[in-house]
Amino acid sequence: MAYALVVTTTDSVEAAESLARSAVDERLAACAQIVGPVTSVYRWEGEVQTDREWQVVCKTTGAASERLVEHLRSAHSYDVPEVIVVPITSGNPAYLAWMDEETT
Repeated sequence: MAYALVVTTTDSVEAAESLARSAVDERLAACAQIVGPVTSVYRWEGEVQTDREWQVVCKTTGAASERLVEHLRSAHSYDVPEVIVVPITSGNPAYLAWMDEETT
Protein backbone atom coordinates (compact mmCIF):
# COMPACT_ATOMS: atom_id res chain seq x y z
CA MET A 1 0.00 0.00 0.00
CA ALA A 2 1.66 3.21 -1.14
CA TYR A 3 -0.93 5.68 0.22
CA ALA A 4 -3.88 5.55 2.61
CA LEU A 5 -6.74 7.37 4.25
CA VAL A 6 -6.80 6.89 8.00
CA VAL A 7 -10.22 7.69 9.45
CA THR A 8 -11.35 8.26 13.03
CA THR A 9 -14.31 9.88 14.78
CA THR A 10 -14.54 11.87 17.99
CA ASP A 11 -17.11 13.64 20.14
CA SER A 12 -16.37 17.32 19.49
CA VAL A 13 -15.02 19.64 16.84
CA GLU A 14 -12.27 20.69 19.27
CA ALA A 15 -11.15 17.08 19.75
CA ALA A 16 -11.26 16.54 15.97
CA GLU A 17 -9.11 19.62 15.39
CA SER A 18 -6.63 18.47 18.02
CA LEU A 19 -6.29 15.01 16.44
CA ALA A 20 -5.98 16.50 12.94
CA ARG A 21 -3.41 19.10 13.94
CA SER A 22 -1.29 16.67 15.92
CA ALA A 23 -1.21 14.19 13.01
CA VAL A 24 -0.04 16.92 10.62
CA ASP A 25 2.35 18.50 13.17
CA GLU A 26 4.01 15.12 13.69
CA ARG A 27 4.27 14.64 9.89
CA LEU A 28 2.22 11.46 10.14
CA ALA A 29 -0.38 12.91 7.77
CA ALA A 30 0.04 15.34 4.91
CA CYS A 31 -3.49 16.64 5.37
CA ALA A 32 -6.42 15.99 7.68
CA GLN A 33 -10.00 17.00 6.98
CA ILE A 34 -12.76 17.31 9.55
CA VAL A 35 -16.28 16.35 8.52
CA GLY A 36 -19.32 16.85 10.66
CA PRO A 37 -21.17 16.69 12.66
CA VAL A 38 -22.26 13.21 11.62
CA THR A 39 -24.75 10.99 13.42
CA SER A 40 -23.31 7.68 14.57
CA VAL A 41 -25.55 4.78 15.57
CA TYR A 42 -23.73 1.88 17.23
CA ARG A 43 -23.97 -0.78 19.91
CA TRP A 44 -21.84 -0.15 23.01
CA GLU A 45 -21.93 -2.21 26.20
CA GLY A 46 -25.09 -4.00 25.07
CA GLU A 47 -27.13 -0.92 24.17
CA VAL A 48 -27.74 0.93 20.92
CA GLN A 49 -26.38 4.47 21.14
CA THR A 50 -26.89 7.51 18.90
CA ASP A 51 -24.35 10.33 19.12
CA ARG A 52 -23.09 13.34 17.20
CA GLU A 53 -19.49 12.92 16.18
CA TRP A 54 -16.90 14.56 13.95
CA GLN A 55 -14.95 12.49 11.45
CA VAL A 56 -11.24 13.10 10.85
CA VAL A 57 -9.90 11.87 7.50
CA CYS A 58 -6.10 11.84 7.33
CA LYS A 59 -4.17 11.43 4.07
CA THR A 60 -0.87 9.65 4.51
CA THR A 61 1.64 7.28 3.00
CA GLY A 62 1.60 3.54 3.52
CA ALA A 63 4.94 3.87 5.30
CA ALA A 64 3.49 6.32 7.86
CA SER A 65 0.06 4.72 8.22
CA GLU A 66 0.81 2.38 11.13
CA ARG A 67 2.57 5.13 13.09
CA LEU A 68 -0.46 7.35 12.44
CA VAL A 69 -2.81 4.62 13.69
CA GLU A 70 -0.79 4.32 16.91
CA HIS A 71 -0.68 8.11 17.31
CA LEU A 72 -4.46 8.42 16.93
CA ARG A 73 -5.08 5.56 19.34
CA SER A 74 -2.85 7.09 22.01
CA ALA A 75 -4.10 10.67 21.54
CA HIS A 76 -7.79 9.72 21.44
CA SER A 77 -10.18 10.18 24.36
CA TYR A 78 -12.31 7.10 23.56
CA ASP A 79 -11.66 3.73 25.21
CA VAL A 80 -11.98 1.99 21.83
CA PRO A 81 -11.59 4.62 19.09
CA GLU A 82 -12.51 3.93 15.51
CA VAL A 83 -9.27 4.04 13.52
CA ILE A 84 -9.64 2.56 10.03
CA VAL A 85 -7.05 2.45 7.24
CA VAL A 86 -8.34 2.59 3.65
CA PRO A 87 -5.80 2.07 0.84
CA ILE A 88 -5.60 4.73 -1.88
CA THR A 89 -5.20 2.84 -5.14
CA SER A 90 -4.78 5.82 -7.48
CA GLY A 91 -4.71 9.61 -7.52
CA ASN A 92 -3.24 12.79 -8.89
CA PRO A 93 0.51 12.03 -9.14
CA ALA A 94 1.43 15.56 -8.06
CA TYR A 95 -0.80 15.30 -4.96
CA LEU A 96 0.63 11.90 -4.06
CA ALA A 97 4.17 13.28 -4.44
CA TRP A 98 3.19 16.15 -2.13
CA MET A 99 1.96 13.58 0.42
CA ASP A 100 5.38 11.89 0.24
CA GLU A 101 7.13 15.20 0.90
CA GLU A 102 4.92 16.17 3.83
CA THR A 103 5.20 12.86 5.68
CA THR A 104 8.98 12.44 5.60
